[in-house]
Amino acid sequence: MDPSVIQAIERWPNVPAVYGWLSLTVRGQWRLHPGGNATEATTGESISNPQILAFINRNYGHDELGRWFFQNGPQRVYVRLDGAPWIIFADDSQGKLTTHTGLTVKSVTKLWIDDLGHLYLQTEHGSGLLIDRDLPRFVQALKTTNGQPLEDWWEQAHETNTNVSGNIWRACANTLPIRRLNPSQPYDGQLGFISNPSAA
Repeated sequence: MDPSVIQAIERWPNVPAVYGWLSLTVRGQWRLHPGGNATEATTGESISNPQILAFINRNYGHDELGRWFFQNGPQRVYVRLDGAPWIIFADDSQGKLTTHTGLTVKSVTKLWIDDLGHLYLQTEHGSGLLIDRDLPRFVQALKTTNGQPLEDWWEQAHETNTNVSGNIWRACANTLPIRRLNPSQPYDGQLGFISNPSAA
């Protein structure tokens, strides 16, 4: 976090947190909800100012309950997550993964796949959703340890767990466990975060 933000927290430690004003889309875009109604699944307004976006990115974090927030000076602004706390981008040319805030992902320890084929990664930063535009290339580079393409395993296998390898991105160089998310349970709970924090 910015030093000025840390100083503001120390100076005004009891400023109440707010909910419903900010969301993060599945494409890694921050959206403002001027009516404070983000918890009601509203679309919100795009934030385009580069300085504001950079400020949000630098001061983004989570609490011990798995609720993610933007620390706006002394005030904590909780975020509705439409996909995951991090949206992950795959850079083929450099063989690296980055988050929507520009952080490099150095280590992926586990993968999850949901019933729609979305892929989630456990990183050193927390749970991330691979952005849809990079998903086909990422999946094509993965095979199960018995040589089956990941896409075939997802479509045909009844097992909920297997291991995959062969990825060209450095953060995924090791053999990784992959698990099917249970469609009958909320995904955020299975992935260790709260997608729609509220004051209640």
